[in-house]
Amino acid sequence: MESRWDESEFASVVEAYVGKGVNRDLAIRTYTTRLLGQDPELVLHGGGNTSVKTAFTDRDGASVDVLCVKGSGWDMGTIQPQGLPAVRLEPLKAMVGFNELSDDEMVMLQRRLLMDPNAPNPSVEAILHGLLPFRHIDHTHANAIVSLTNEPHGEDLIRDLFPNSIIVPYVMPGFLLAKACDAAFRANPNGDGMILLKHGIFTWSDDSRTAYEDMIAKIDQAERRLARGRPRPFTPVELPVAVASVAEIAPILRGAIAIDTGIEGAPKRFVIEHRTSAKVLDFCNAETVKSLVTRGNATPEHVIHIKRFGIALPAPVSGSLEEWGLVVVDAVAAYQAEYRAYFERNNARVGGGKTMLDPMPRVFYVAGVGLFSAGATRKNAIVGADVAEATIDVITNAEGIETFEALSEADLFDIEYWSLEQVKLTKQVEKPLTRQIAVVTGAASGLGLAVAEALRAEGAEIALIDIAGEAVAREAKRLGGLGIACDVTDPADVDAAIAKVAGHFGGVDILISNAGAAFQGRLVDVPEETFRKAFDLNFWAHHYVARAAVRVMEKQNTGGAIVFNVSKQAVNPGADFGPYGTSKAALMALMRQYAIEHGASGITSNAVNADRIRTGLMTDDMVKERSRARGLTPEAYMRGNLVGREVTGADVAAAFVHLAKARASTGAVITVDGGNVAAMMR
Repeated sequence: MESRWDESEFASVVEAYVGKGVNRDLAIRTYTTRLLGQDPELVLHGGGNTSVKTAFTDRDGASVDVLCVKGSGWDMGTIQPQGLPAVRLEPLKAMVGFNELSDDEMVMLQRRLLMDPNAPNPSVEAILHGLLPFRHIDHTHANAIVSLTNEPHGEDLIRDLFPNSIIVPYVMPGFLLAKACDAAFRANPNGDGMILLKHGIFTWSDDSRTAYEDMIAKIDQAERRLARGRPRPFTPVELPVAVASVAEIAPILRGAIAIDTGIEGAPKRFVIEHRTSAKVLDFCNAETVKSLVTRGNATPEHVIHIKRFGIALPAPVSGSLEEWGLVVVDAVAAYQAEYRAYFERNNARVGGGKTMLDPMPRVFYVAGVGLFSAGATRKNAIVGADVAEATIDVITNAEGIETFEALSEADLFDIEYWSLEQVKLTKQVEKPLTRQIAVVTGAASGLGLAVAEALRAEGAEIALIDIAGEAVAREAKRLGGLGIACDVTDPADVDAAIAKVAGHFGGVDILISNAGAAFQGRLVDVPEETFRKAFDLNFWAHHYVARAAVRVMEKQNTGGAIVFNVSKQAVNPGADFGPYGTSKAALMALMRQYAIEHGASGITSNAVNADRIRTGLMTDDMVKERSRARGLTPEAYMRGNLVGREVTGADVAAAFVHLAKARASTGAVITVDGGNVAAMMR
């Protein structure tokens, strides 16, 4: 590992913050914290912490010695100065004098010492940072260090490699760790750093660059020691000739871990993230993988993201997944049973009173394919996958020297059910469509984009499909979704697009089949080619995308929702719109047929009948033309309905979202036109 310190960048970042009124020491600490946090070999997603000791001016003008320490939950890689709250230093250090202090008491007392009462909670290791008599303290969970300490003779390896460092056996983070480290430092005040077994490493200095580069040097030294071990310590299993694809198996995994909420048609799903690399495949293909994945976590906080261990699965054979799917179901059932037993025995050990978290696994290690991580959102799934990859790295390194030996079950339970983590979980509020994956066609603009925006606002992960490749990529990036360029009239293109969605998110729960065009002309005059194009886009394309989505939904076995855009023409055809009206009428029949054929699978099929919406189909020029033909102003034309209101894209999008959520409606049509008697369904 090499230092990434850039003196020019350092000066630029620090001066920019100082120019905004940020304390110089805090500005320096922000730069160095990011430098550490942007390297996944050092910390991941909220792990690790840093601090700086400086002085702030109080409201009365007095100078106060403070510790600016990473706030709980902040990510070091993207931290801002406000993510390093200032705590009054002297009373913080005095807290170590308590004989005992509960986690809740510690958090409460630390909050009392904040210079800004609205600042985030200081790190649970703030007391430890305060006690160490150095201006800059760096703490990471570096993979290389953890690989060495998570071995049967890890302490011997560390003492041999770092003879001048302070070694501290594993202690639960928080107050007890602060007392243990304080005692260890007092016993060896000349130590050049501190290594916490099965946890991480501290480096320090009064100079920010020295503290950072000492961290990098020590980790580089650890990496060099690991490089002397076996780089590929696992014996691989024999794989089948044809291994199934990610898109084929992700929906099976996703369906197997969906949580029954007790409400029919409303399971609690997960989003799936897939990872593969040479190192990941070596691990997943190992003969001993089932033993390896049940050893435990690389560092204690990883249990929050991926639980205590994952599930190892055999390679799935392409085209023959039914038997493999049963293996998955049995493995998940066994995992849940073991998790409940683990909870019960450890809850009894700590005196009861804990509430069990969901017992579903978060990571699958699949031979021949790679790892799959599950999370409530794509972001959560990515975090889990990052942690799982780091775990593979640590286990591989440890096995290359001796063998991987994680923390005890009791220690991991204490972190997983730590009161401070439980509080974080209770504050998480999910939106109505969180955990659901929605596909919208014709989504680069107009009504399709409005629906995608509405679904995203409700919490859904979204895939936008459109023939306009650049536009759909741009809008998907803006919304934090997946953009796919696709010709929906080409069945092979559609199948590939839905497979891409399944591979990216793990499956499909909602399909908004929206893409269409208003082909005009009298039936006796319109060219046959135009008629066929109308049916290709307004009928066949909807069938292709619905067929592909249903196949994924049935693999998941958790139901789903399809909503078609049939438009007013399906029930109230207009003159000179023969190709459009007939193709949309056929689409309505298609919607009902899907409702009939797939209702037993818990898949609903509904439609929205909208009229006079300003979209890519109904442009301002078209509005002017139609209103002029009727002797009306454009405003009067757009308000020509029973309630006298112009119908907006947001109004129609709300109807699509409603039907996407409707668990007990299928074969239904919602009309959104402000009131058009001729288009009323009943």
